Amino acid sequence: MGIVAHVDAGKTSLTERLLYAAGVIDRVGRVDDGSTQTDSMDLERKRGITIRSAVVSFELGDLTVNLIDTPGHSDFIAEVERALSVLDGAVLVISAVEGVQVQTRLLMRTLTRLRIPTCLFVNKIDRVGARYDELLADIARLLTPAAVPMGSVEDLGQRSARFVPFPLQNKALGELLAEHNDEILTGYLDDSLSADDYAAELRRQVAAAQVHPVYFGSAMTGDGIDELIAGIQSWLPRASDSPSNALRARVFKVERASAGQKVASARIFAGSLSARAYVHVHPAEGPSYEARPTAVELFERGARRTVERAEAGQIVALRGLKDIRIGDQLGVPAQGVGRLFSPPTLETVVSARDRVKLFQALTQLAEQDPLIRVRKADDITVSLYGEVQKEVIASLLETEYGLQVAFSETTPIHIERLDGVGAAYREIGAPDNLWAAGVGFRVSPLAEGIAYNLEVELGGLPRAFHTAIEETVRQTLHQSLYGWEIPNCRIDLTHTAYSSPVTVASDFRRLVPLVLMQAIEAAGTTVLEPVSHFELDIPPDSVARVLSLLAESRAVVEQTTIHPTRARLEGTIPAATIHPFETHLPGQTHGEGILTPTETTYQSVPGTPPTRTRTDGNPLNQKQYLLHLNQA
Repeated sequence: MGIVAHVDAGKTSLTERLLYAAGVIDRVGRVDDGSTQTDSMDLERKRGITIRSAVVSFELGDLTVNLIDTPGHSDFIAEVERALSVLDGAVLVISAVEGVQVQTRLLMRTLTRLRIPTCLFVNKIDRVGARYDELLADIARLLTPAAVPMGSVEDLGQRSARFVPFPLQNKALGELLAEHNDEILTGYLDDSLSADDYAAELRRQVAAAQVHPVYFGSAMTGDGIDELIAGIQSWLPRASDSPSNALRARVFKVERASAGQKVASARIFAGSLSARAYVHVHPAEGPSYEARPTAVELFERGARRTVERAEAGQIVALRGLKDIRIGDQLGVPAQGVGRLFSPPTLETVVSARDRVKLFQALTQLAEQDPLIRVRKADDITVSLYGEVQKEVIASLLETEYGLQVAFSETTPIHIERLDGVGAAYREIGAPDNLWAAGVGFRVSPLAEGIAYNLEVELGGLPRAFHTAIEETVRQTLHQSLYGWEIPNCRIDLTHTAYSSPVTVASDFRRLVPLVLMQAIEAAGTTVLEPVSHFELDIPPDSVARVLSLLAESRAVVEQTTIHPTRARLEGTIPAATIHPFETHLPGQTHGEGILTPTETTYQSVPGTPPTRTRTDGNPLNQKQYLLHLNQA
């Protein structure tokens, strides 16, 4: 089960309450003073936010709950994405004061798309400004019309606030259940449904993600927690796969232990997994292979216990898998959930005195978060979702690797797209070829991905030389004519030559970038910028002001819908202008505007194409650099 929410809605505090109710801890920790069970990083305790997904297991009666406390800050949405891929059910936490926020909507949309059974928990009913009727209306309008309150609140907004459960046989629940089942509709109309009928149908519809029970309470005072626990036990479906089936598991987290070895957290969906027994590993990228974990640790009652064997429905920590990565599948591969959220669209240059140690450290951090893409050229760059990630990376590099780092200004990640087909080659021994190698390429546009193909005989060249050519091709594509990556293209190797025993692999590694860039220059490229598709909810009286602000931000509004109490604008906005726009939005909408990015695409940059620059201010113009190198 996952606990998900917008930042500061009270996820970690709710986790503490559940652990306390289960007897795992003897006192409820507080996020403010850094005493919570699941926030273990120093920065998590300092900032009072969850950064890494944390797993804790406990018992609720006869039900074993493997709970995943996920980050709420949008900068760490990748952590949430990995957790969602292994869930049976979820609790979406909403603040009774702040209400439905941007991250809340994004998470609910994803939970709905994945059809993950979800209960809603409205937290902070004891806080001044807490809402009930208005918040339920917002949930129905902004999240889902299939949410049904399971009770009311007395003394709302006061320390004595109390959740009062409704009888299960009530009008609101009956009408909602009847919308999805004609038999229930008939029974509801002739008043023949019993409490057991209501319970059975609610359980079925929650499991099918058709209905979402809404509970109210306070993680601080503990009110409403017992009712939420009863709802988790009654309505969320239990794992049903058998240990006798073939092994099927997914790795959703990788961290490093104190001695530096990898520890992989995996959900076992089916079958069983034993220590020191070989398993098939299916990476997200690359060929499958066999490996065996040296130890299997089971999450149990707030801790981990070493076991010889783990079974379906359990979450385990695996040691000894040195090549394991997040997203890898174990045993029989299943159809993956794919990408849930858009990849990061920002990047920054990281610098330190020891560049070699910095690159090694960042590479290890990228194992724990694959979306932190690390590139090493003239500078070392990492991709980000936002500014808070900088602080996290800096803290981790200092505490775990002893590195003090500096960051450049965050900039959008552009890409380059081939305009057409281009070809180039250089013969061995030609006047403009200083190396004992010959190579030729043809490049052409491709809708998605990199396709590397051979139009030469594989045996016409030693395998080590072929490996050097392909590796250098892929590396060269990271910085094209304007310094940006070409993520989608087809490369055909059309010509090769070597002279034995003079030629070595480094001859190809030096020649390939020159010839490949000549082919790309012949094809031409267009620089594309990341563009976010958005939904924007604002008060009707602010439409004109917001449209003007969107125009200043180079946004394109594709659809406008105006209701008496709310207006919705849909369109696209460049990633480069999202953050300034969000900064000015509250002042134009009485603080009520909610911008929800839905997906990221790329479009041509108007005007002069931007060139990637180094920290010294010089452009990363690969074409000029390589031509200069060739002349030298």
